[in-house]
Amino acid sequence: QVQLVESGGGLVQPGGSLRLSCVASRFTFSRAAMSWYRQAPGKARELVATITSTGDSTNYADSVKGRFTISRDNAKSTVYLQMISLQPEDTAVYFCNAVGRRFGRQYEYWGQGTQVTVSS
Repeated sequence: QVQLVESGGGLVQPGGSLRLSCVASRFTFSRAAMSWYRQAPGKARELVATITSTGDSTNYADSVKGRFTISRDNAKSTVYLQMISLQPEDTAVYFCNAVGRRFGRQYEYWGQGTQVTVSS
């Protein structure tokens, strides 16, 4: 069974930093584009950052550019989200997402999410 397991969330003060990790298993991680999404209470899930399968290209939501960095280690089947200068509006459940193709068909997997709370 495919698994995406996030960790690293928690409570942090405004201006603080956190590093989220997502460990993948039971699919070919190195061939999947990986993304982080977030969902705040009462709001729709939004795309935060994406990284290509090789890690040579990344994209970010305007709201996190310059503060968040997505990276991956294909040898460890892990994708990271380094977050600095966190603000209360960054409070949300953060989800790991994998998208790829296998046998000509697209697949998409989601993690269970990790809570990030930014508050003084």
